[in-house]
Amino acid sequence: MVPRQASLDKAIEIVQKAIEHDQAQNHRQACKEYMDALDYFMLALKYEKNEQFKLLIRSKIDDYLSRAETLQKHLSAPVGTVQASGTGGAHTKRHVADDEDPDTKKLRAGLAEAILGPAGSNVTWDDIAGLDAAKTSLKEAVIIPLKFPQFFRGSRKPWKGIYGPPGTGKSYLAKAVANEAKSTFFSISSSDLVSKWQGDSEKLVKHLFQMAREMKPAIIFIDEIDSLTGARGDGDSDASRRLKTEFLVQMDGVGRDDTGILVIGATNIPWQMDLSIKRRFQKRIYIPLPGLDARERMFELHVGETPNELTKQDYHLLATKTEGYSGADVQIVVQEALMQPIRKFIAATHFKPVPSADGPAKWVACSPGDPEAVEKSWSHFTPDELSEPTITLLDFHYCAGERASQCSRRGYHQTRAMDEGFRNRGRLIQFL
Repeated sequence: MVPRQASLDKAIEIVQKAIEHDQAQNHRQACKEYMDALDYFMLALKYEKNEQFKLLIRSKIDDYLSRAETLQKHLSAPVGTVQASGTGGAHTKRHVADDEDPDTKKLRAGLAEAILGPAGSNVTWDDIAGLDAAKTSLKEAVIIPLKFPQFFRGSRKPWKGIYGPPGTGKSYLAKAVANEAKSTFFSISSSDLVSKWQGDSEKLVKHLFQMAREMKPAIIFIDEIDSLTGARGDGDSDASRRLKTEFLVQMDGVGRDDTGILVIGATNIPWQMDLSIKRRFQKRIYIPLPGLDARERMFELHVGETPNELTKQDYHLLATKTEGYSGADVQIVVQEALMQPIRKFIAATHFKPVPSADGPAKWVACSPGDPEAVEKSWSHFTPDELSEPTITLLDFHYCAGERASQCSRRGYHQTRAMDEGFRNRGRLIQFL
């Protein structure tokens, strides 16, 4: 039997049991059966080729999901609260509008904190060192579809998905995408969509996509998506399975217009994602560790206008000494280096005056053996009397030596291997 028919038969078998439990007022078991049936309906939808049958399956998914949500709300309501009821499988209309529902207001208010408006992100492509291939892929996958939606009708669909080692700039790239595309940006982490209250996690996913549809063009960026959509197993809880099913339903845009909405998922461990979720992200954009030139540029960007004695050659030397460092590693090295002069300043027991270009002489920390040294501590000075300490190459050598790259070799090689696998598969398809 073909996978589609087997999945459809199993879905129908389970949903019939769900309806029987529903009619018998055994709502808890009915809710579980509805959610189990949805897994098989989604599998059948994946293999179905006939567009008319696809519409029918999507309609059933929408109906049974709505009924399961209604039952879940009934089960989680305080005793004495009257909930809408209906026959199994029927799409029950809410008597209270979503925007008047206190629970819904609370859920949407939590998600609203993750919204970054079209003018809220000031990150540009120029702020990101290196990653030229990733930038090009993101323009193809995100910028062009949002700016020119007329190009992406019918069978031509925009791509989705970002992955790479930790600290390589995936979140930063997503912010640049939102800025360049002038879109509402939903910056979501997996923890934003997980609730301790039963049934709330899938509602959060549903409201997230509803809000994106209301504010489109919109980009939903989900960081660490692997922790939300890990591979399914026998140890999965009902809540975890319902969450993944709701996410699949929303990703497929069942019964809704999702034009102008793009979903970007970032993960450090793509091999641990659920296969059904992974298939929804057709385009995998690998974000590699920064190369030599990119690391050199990162050091320059992070130091910025802080007083320093660094030359172009110094920046190049720092880049060569940090092979295997991620962008986050480089940033932390710079932060540590910037603090080194401050630590020396705090520990200093002697200071000396030096000429200032914009006024009276200012004081700097010095060695006790300096001819002009005066025994004082930093607490004896006002802010205007002290000169801001400068950073030197020696400060960086100390920090780079103290901090090793936080990107594990195993994780790096696994993501590289996945990237090579996608590339090789692409070449094979082109050859055929």
